Amino acid sequence: MTKQTNTIVVFDIDGVIRDVGGSYRRALADTVEHFTDGAYRPTPVDIDNLKSEGIWNNDWEASQEFIYRYLETQGQKREQLQLDYEIIVTYFQTRYRGTDSENWNGYICNEPLLLQPSYLEQLTQAGISWGFFSGATRGSATYVLEKRLGLQSPVLIAMEDAPGKPDPTGLFDTISLLENGCDQRRQTVIYVGDTVADMYTVEKARVLDNSRTWIGVGVLPPHVQETVAHRDAYTQTLIKAGAKVVYSNVQELTPVKIPKLEV
Repeated sequence: MTKQTNTIVVFDIDGVIRDVGGSYRRALADTVEHFTDGAYRPTPVDIDNLKSEGIWNNDWEASQEFIYRYLETQGQKREQLQLDYEIIVTYFQTRYRGTDSENWNGYICNEPLLLQPSYLEQLTQAGISWGFFSGATRGSATYVLEKRLGLQSPVLIAMEDAPGKPDPTGLFDTISLLENGCDQRRQTVIYVGDTVADMYTVEKARVLDNSRTWIGVGVLPPHVQETVAHRDAYTQTLIKAGAKVVYSNVQELTPVKIPKLEV
């Protein structure tokens, strides 16, 4: 029988469980380019800089913000622009999910996985409870967790279920689902994410509930590891935002290392 530990680990999905450099981020750039009539396509660094502001976890909203900012550089005033958010979202989804609503054929189909199911099984065997809190849509998150990783109805709070990060409501909801039916309340919560917004979520959770130990663990998404300078700068950004430790891959957060983070 697996011995229960006092720790919960909650994972973000994009940039942690799957590489979205060629999918979500590519769809974002495609969308901005489309709605600026080909005049501007944000670079990976542009996207990182926007997300480092800590409030653009939603890629649909980030796409719209890029479009607004570009048009402002062209002398247009934001309050006079009438961007249709739903049209932006629809176009984004044709790139990300694809053009077939039943059998997705977009960028999502080719996302590299960043962990193996055996890693999650190791956590279970160590008595560590785990689940997912992501800003991805439930359809997208379920696609990677169930269809790609083969997980059976994992605990998941997705975009439709809670306010966007850094609001910690979704993190609290994930914990509630994981503790449902448990005899005791688990004292330590680790949230694993790849963005400033993820780390801010942990900070806000700590403010609202100081009865637990809250630990932010940063993971470097693949696109920032292409150069040492980018990797190091991104690492410092996550640490400054509250990460206690930053790993190159989520599977480095082993059952052996987890108790040491609590010290």
